[in-house]
Amino acid sequence: MKLKTILLIVFLIIALVIIKIVFLMPKEVEGPKAGPPPSQPVNVTGYVVSSQLMENRIFSSGTVLANEEVILHPEVAGKLVSVFFKEGQQVAKGTLLAKINDADLQAQLRKLGFQIKLAREKSERLKGILSIQGISQQEYDEAANQLQVIAADMDYTRALIAKTEIRAPFSGRIGLRQVSVGSYVSPTSTLASIQQTSVLKLDFTIPEKYAHVVKLGDRIQFMVDNATEKSFATVMALEPKIDASTRNLLVRAICNEVAPGVLPGAFARIEMVTEQKNATLMIPTEAVIPELKGKKVFVSQGGLAIPKSIETGTRNDQKIEVLSGLTDGDTVIVTGIMSLKPKAPVKIIDIKQ
Repeated sequence: MKLKTILLIVFLIIALVIIKIVFLMPKEVEGPKAGPPPSQPVNVTGYVVSSQLMENRIFSSGTVLANEEVILHPEVAGKLVSVFFKEGQQVAKGTLLAKINDADLQAQLRKLGFQIKLAREKSERLKGILSIQGISQQEYDEAANQLQVIAADMDYTRALIAKTEIRAPFSGRIGLRQVSVGSYVSPTSTLASIQQTSVLKLDFTIPEKYAHVVKLGDRIQFMVDNATEKSFATVMALEPKIDASTRNLLVRAICNEVAPGVLPGAFARIEMVTEQKNATLMIPTEAVIPELKGKKVFVSQGGLAIPKSIETGTRNDQKIEVLSGLTDGDTVIVTGIMSLKPKAPVKIIDIKQ
């Protein structure tokens, strides 16, 4: 009896499952199968290719230098008795700036002056006596020689006196005075500095790959922090070798028209145009996609992204020259290029200038 009850229960469960599957499960309505949704166009930024002037620019940094600069030192040791300049004064070449005590040399010069006067009179008398055969030629030659020796001693003394005078080696502006009158100075003592600031020099470096494009006479422009306008200079000299430690070439330019605020020692930001080409196709560098066999760009044609292989040339800080693969009027896609596929629909939302 128990077994029959169990079998009856199992039969009922199976019957209920069959009824649910057959009569109670919802039937699927057959219809046309839906395909994948159509692709949405990608919003991109374009750039219209056109012929333009290309300028290849080099940017660098350098230091402004005085055209001439000297630290003034005395040639001889002694007591400083006079200072004839004021700090910051503009002086001309040859101006007497300071004087060291030369009393002993002046006395020696006066002594030699008396001696040369006596020697000259003696030489003239002996010359007259020699004309009447009163003395030998040797006696006259000795007197003439003594006159020349004293004259040489006087020249030597004058040279020593000149060393006690510190004069301006060129026209320029005097810096701050470092000594006072009455100080004992020596050749190692610094009196002041003098700099020629009406003309300035500019030293800067460029990478060795640009060494062949920089030439004498090239014009550059530069800015310093304490000036409000750009200054211009002309390349005057190039170091004849590449620095082995930095692989840079040292260049020197001359600035003849100094803008207000440009001082020696200032840090300069330099911009230099090394090459110009007319009617050149230029595109933004971010539009170029590197490939194994070259480079390509996407061009918008009929609302589709069409890939085109290109050959590039010189580049600057923002754009790159296109030698082949594009023509005037092509719209190159600049943004969103990494997510594009060939013939993907695109929508130009902005044109980059």
